[in-house]
Amino acid sequence: MENKILSLPELQQVVTNARKAGKKIVFSNGCFDILHAGHVRYLAEARALGDYLVLGLNSDSSVKRLKGEGRPLNSQEDRALVLAALESVSYICIFHEDTPLKLITAILPDILVKGGDWAPEQIVGAREVLANGGEVKSLGFTEGKSSTNILRKMGHE
Repeated sequence: MENKILSLPELQQVVTNARKAGKKIVFSNGCFDILHAGHVRYLAEARALGDYLVLGLNSDSSVKRLKGEGRPLNSQEDRALVLAALESVSYICIFHEDTPLKLITAILPDILVKGGDWAPEQIVGAREVLANGGEVKSLGFTEGKSSTNILRKMGHE
């Protein structure tokens, strides 16, 4: 599983080799702090769009800036390892910025995807991927399945 977790230079090499072999690269990103059924369905749907699903994973510092002081609940290493165990996930690259724009522009995926709660024009990197001839898709959203809902049930938010 750990061999799925790559640095940006390693990921760029993998993507270059995959493209030479005619493979289609799908990219998505997120915090994935508490993995739930909505995530698993979404990631399987994303993977079905291409040959490889690359995930940009927000670092711990990035999650804290985006979600608040009590987050993440799970470290970036633990989140990456859990995601790497999923059959649908091909590779993971941790990024430290608030958005994955640098990562997206470094690999320019064939298809950029986010969950159905994101309109395509709101997706970070959409302009760059479209300008490179790629596609941007907003996939299905599983209503009621979210990390925030889980935390509320546990009395943490």
